[in-house]
Amino acid sequence: MTASNRLSLAFLAAVMLTATPTGTLAGQSGGSWRFVVSGDSRNCGDIVMPAIAAGAKADGAAFFWHLGDDRAIYDFDQDYRALHPKASISQYEAQAWPDFIKHQLDPFGNMPVYLAIGNHETIPPKSRIDWVSQFADWLMNPAIQAQRLADDPSDHQLRSYYHWIEHGVDFVTLDNATADQFDEPQLAWLQKVLDRDTTNAALHTVVLGMHEALPDSISSGHSMNESPTGTQSGRLVYSELLKLQRASGKHVYVLASHSHFVMSDVYATACRTPQDVLPGWIVGTAGAVRYRLPKDLAGSGVHQTDVYGYVMATVAADGDIQFEFKQIDPSQIPAATVKEFTEPVVDACFNDNKADYVPAGAVCQSGDK
Repeated sequence: MTASNRLSLAFLAAVMLTATPTGTLAGQSGGSWRFVVSGDSRNCGDIVMPAIAAGAKADGAAFFWHLGDDRAIYDFDQDYRALHPKASISQYEAQAWPDFIKHQLDPFGNMPVYLAIGNHETIPPKSRIDWVSQFADWLMNPAIQAQRLADDPSDHQLRSYYHWIEHGVDFVTLDNATADQFDEPQLAWLQKVLDRDTTNAALHTVVLGMHEALPDSISSGHSMNESPTGTQSGRLVYSELLKLQRASGKHVYVLASHSHFVMSDVYATACRTPQDVLPGWIVGTAGAVRYRLPKDLAGSGVHQTDVYGYVMATVAADGDIQFEFKQIDPSQIPAATVKEFTEPVVDACFNDNKADYVPAGAVCQSGDK
């Protein structure tokens, strides 16, 4: 056995020894457990995210999943500008991601945080390669590393997409941050993941998290429908998820952000028959400028804008997941955050961080339904 193989086996053994045992988690009962998810924390995320971290801890969440768009990059975030009124744009671009880590990730303390890449992470001068380099510590989370090596012991490459299995649930983080995604390597990787999930008797549920919603959602105008490659590859992924669900009977859920509001049942559009609708949420409510809701909300259950917050997911022993939106109001912003940014800045983020943009709804192809 080579030294490299011995190190890999030792690492996997350490992960197995430190992993939380399957069953009841701390603070949960009946074998259920929780995780929390949100995305789009640019603009005012330095103010909102510490409150989300506090809420996640109070909820007893096992981890937080951030679905992308950490900082604006194309212009100053309002929260950053408030602390650095004289900074140049080059100074901001150099400090934006360290600022995100300090103000938005550090408040989670020891709670694991999983990151997805958003389109704002690829706005020049930033790039996908820069993002992987900056957030390598999070991409090398022991659960991610162990899963990557379990899938392929020769795979030692960090990527912007990955997955990990926790308590019978496969959490799959995808990269659709640019118009060329999903590309062929990512699709080939995902197909292998889904093939294994289909036949894995110990697995109850598959949850996909990504920045942009898959095509043909209620918010199609601000989703993978924005590019031909995104439309084609996103529809392929959706069809593969349906195939997995029908072949295995397992639970399948799709989570996204990108549109700056919260919405459930996002794939219940006229483009699909009821039996083809996968449970899906959009939760872009971690600090970004709030959009107007799409005009056609006929299929949606929860739909709110001009709110901040996160979705709390409660996973039952059989893998069924119930989702609940937890709104953050000004009174929940930690005192230390208010002191650092001042009350007027906090008030402006809650009262003025809005836009008139309305995402277009789904436009179905002939024969889609």
